[in-house]
Amino acid sequence: MGDIKIVFSDIDGTFLNGDSQVNPKTGQAARALAAKMPFVLVSARMPEAIYPITEEVGIKIPIISYSGALVLTEREEVLYDKRMDGTDTGMVLGVIQRDFPQVTLNYYAGRHWYVEGIDDRVQAEMDITGAEAEVRDFEEILMAEAMPNKILVMADPETNEQMEQELSEKFPNLHVVRSAAHLLEIMDKSVSKATGIKVMLEHFELTAEESLAFGDNYNDVEMLQLCGRSVAMGNAPEDIKKLANAVTLSNEEDGLAEYLLKNGII
Repeated sequence: MGDIKIVFSDIDGTFLNGDSQVNPKTGQAARALAAKMPFVLVSARMPEAIYPITEEVGIKIPIISYSGALVLTEREEVLYDKRMDGTDTGMVLGVIQRDFPQVTLNYYAGRHWYVEGIDDRVQAEMDITGAEAEVRDFEEILMAEAMPNKILVMADPETNEQMEQELSEKFPNLHVVRSAAHLLEIMDKSVSKATGIKVMLEHFELTAEESLAFGDNYNDVEMLQLCGRSVAMGNAPEDIKKLANAVTLSNEEDGLAEYLLKNGII
């Protein structure tokens, strides 16, 4: 294995513990790492749900948000911004509102999170992430041509499973994937965490071989496959562990810090 010159890490289930907090040891490791080389957080979250974490840890770093659809430098300059097509957006919102009226829809465009009303699910997401939802009519946003980087559906696991299957078949131009049992992400087909990582590698003039990635779930697969060295968390499903080069301790046990220290990266 060559020298590692950049590190990418997923957030939920990887960088954060089960209470959505950063363990002190992991925070310390992140500060040591960011002082030495580019350290990039990669997440399905919007920027406003990532920055409270970096501020708390005390690091200013580049981020990959919306699972690769929006890539920002440490100075918050936009390197990449992939939006969904207007026709697809209108149609997919229409189908969901008609066939699945019980779900909660979230419309993410750039640095904005729009909802048509604040229910318990939205409130819980605001409490977890520290981001603020704005109440707006989706039709109005579409008319203003503020296309989404991502549409997020909050629903019970069975509904999400059904929707993932049906929407994937109906909308071949869209990437429809569950990031958690109760969360379904909808983005442009070209978007994955690997897309965002390629943009970041080009920005730093580094190769995939010089990169290391930490992840714990199915939406981390492309990222783990792309990076020269991949590490699955101890809390990851078995098949994610199988495709990674190494397995570390769980997110509760500071798996990220443990691996970086043990391998002399920090």
